[in-house]
Amino acid sequence: MDDRNDEVEYAASHTRILRLPEQKLSTFGQTVIRYYVVTEPVYADLSLNTMETVLRQGRIIAEKPRIVTPYYLSRLEGFSLGARMYFNKISQVYGPSCPGLYYTYRNEPGELSIIPENIDFVVNRINDYIEKNDDRLVAIIQGQDHLWDVSLMKFIYEITQKSIYVNLTQLQSQGLMDVDAYGIPLDAKMRIEQLFKQLVLGKIDPAVLKKELQYWDLFEDYQDRFFATMNIAGIL
Repeated sequence: MDDRNDEVEYAASHTRILRLPEQKLSTFGQTVIRYYVVTEPVYADLSLNTMETVLRQGRIIAEKPRIVTPYYLSRLEGFSLGARMYFNKISQVYGPSCPGLYYTYRNEPGELSIIPENIDFVVNRINDYIEKNDDRLVAIIQGQDHLWDVSLMKFIYEITQKSIYVNLTQLQSQGLMDVDAYGIPLDAKMRIEQLFKQLVLGKIDPAVLKKELQYWDLFEDYQDRFFATMNIAGIL
């Protein structure tokens, strides 16, 4: 386990973000970032040919940042006991209704190529291509071949850190981080209303809305409306 941790730390510390997107993550919508990860092949030390570069391409889909509270996070599925303990600690320090931002990402890996040129040459060609196409949402990352996804995670962390202040400022300016007497942010109420509309139109499974209400401990308050909406949608 220690060896694995050492490898991950080495990969993270030797990651170089060669090009960041020129735009921050969107506050009010989805952001799609194309990425290029360049690495030396894992067999480079065993090969006489050192003029090869592994090029991985793909997309990172960053969903609209959501306003959540420590209480909300503690009820989400998929987190370990340690993570839940951390959420509870935050809740004790800042209060269960202290609003914060929750970012979610999806990686869509694309093409993998072995290019018979060194990394500097490949990076220059990619930069030329980006400039020619005036693409503002592209990243170039240099990492370790067998742990290239660690480098991708480091990039995600950096772009989030660079975006969070702008996102928070824009959300606060519209009052979306204000919480009511029950500790529910305005943004959360708006999301619930949107989910009700989507349920009527048959665009979501009822379980999506039910879970969202349960995470905010609001299902009993909305229960009658929930079942009435299911009737309107022809589900019951």
